[in-house]
Amino acid sequence: MNALSGRMISIVEPTAGVTRDRVSVIVNLHERYIELVDMGGYGIVDSDALSEHVENQIHRGIALSNLALFVVDVRDGVMPLDVTIAELLRKSGLKVLLVANKCDSPRLFPNAGEFAKFGFGEPVCVSATQNVNKALLMERIAEAVEHLPAEAPEKEVMKIAVVGKRNAGKSTLINAICGQDRVIVSEIPGTTRDAVDVRFEKDGRIFLAIDTAGVRKKSSLAGDIEFYSYTRAMRSVQRADVVLFLIDSTLKISQVDKKLAHLIAEEYKPCILVVNKWDLAKDVASTDDYAEYLGKVLTGLRHAPIAFTTAKDAKNVQSVLDLAAELYKQASVKISTGKLNKAIKMLAEERVGGSRKKGGYPKIYYGTQVAANPVSLLLFVNRPELFDETYQRFAIGRLREWLGIEEVPIRLLLRARRTMQK
Repeated sequence: MNALSGRMISIVEPTAGVTRDRVSVIVNLHERYIELVDMGGYGIVDSDALSEHVENQIHRGIALSNLALFVVDVRDGVMPLDVTIAELLRKSGLKVLLVANKCDSPRLFPNAGEFAKFGFGEPVCVSATQNVNKALLMERIAEAVEHLPAEAPEKEVMKIAVVGKRNAGKSTLINAICGQDRVIVSEIPGTTRDAVDVRFEKDGRIFLAIDTAGVRKKSSLAGDIEFYSYTRAMRSVQRADVVLFLIDSTLKISQVDKKLAHLIAEEYKPCILVVNKWDLAKDVASTDDYAEYLGKVLTGLRHAPIAFTTAKDAKNVQSVLDLAAELYKQASVKISTGKLNKAIKMLAEERVGGSRKKGGYPKIYYGTQVAANPVSLLLFVNRPELFDETYQRFAIGRLREWLGIEEVPIRLLLRARRTMQK
């Protein structure tokens, strides 16, 4: 998967059974676009008793595919599970391309001959790690799918990352959003490992939802797999247009939640606080009380709207998607010069911050919008050092209100106004 796409999509680690969900990526192959899907290992005894879930995802993946790359290990030779998989593929009627992997040296190529007995033709000898015969394999794939439409897939209108701590219900929410069991759902914490991209269609538009691994304290990460999962979750926030920050209403806000909130705020990402398992919430008087509680403990996301859901019943899921689209629209806004000038003038008239002891008062002369997603405003001021964090929070709050973008982050860039020398 990673070799063919040229990107680190799937987690690679020596432990068997690392991949569980169907991990996919769209690749441009000789001017033809294909979707590559990496599936879990068939017959692996999963450490968390998820083998049946993994195999269900494999069967779904086969049913939806046009071509199977049957990957075998040339160093191990024919194994009993290879025989089982070959039989499964024959029964499916799917077109199969046999790929003998780990052929790091040409002297290993003859060993691939024993796999020919499966009846899928001569195997393509490759080494995924060394890029041996990568071009040949891509050529064979292109030949196998040349009868299929070649046009580029429709670009998604929005990328949505679903993040949260372990067992908050992220995968359940993803399945509810896209209307199918696309990712594995289990009560076992840490089920999802990769960042799984799920393309789905709503009202004639294509969206991309990114399911991420549950986050926990770095000090609690157990081994390389969890570390890679954590890193992928962080990158998913960075590439998302909108973040759905899933919060388990049955638990108190933890340090992990606060850290995630800080990360989202630092990346200036539009965010919805999705309070899940609301049907199980106890000792909470009302949604207003809980919203007030979140405002106190997640101060950096006070501007973020809050949605209350029960993902397992798909309750309020459509409204969350609609709200995400609204936030993306706000974050993409191009503010008119007149409207921005008026807001900056009102802000400049506010006598807030600074003092003679600090060396003066912050003054804003004028400003301009330099980017969207996030909305980025360049302000020309007297002395940037006078614009401390407290003043900037105040200024951003005012600008959100006056510019009509109250629910998305604003990034302020400060520059001292040049003065002409006589």
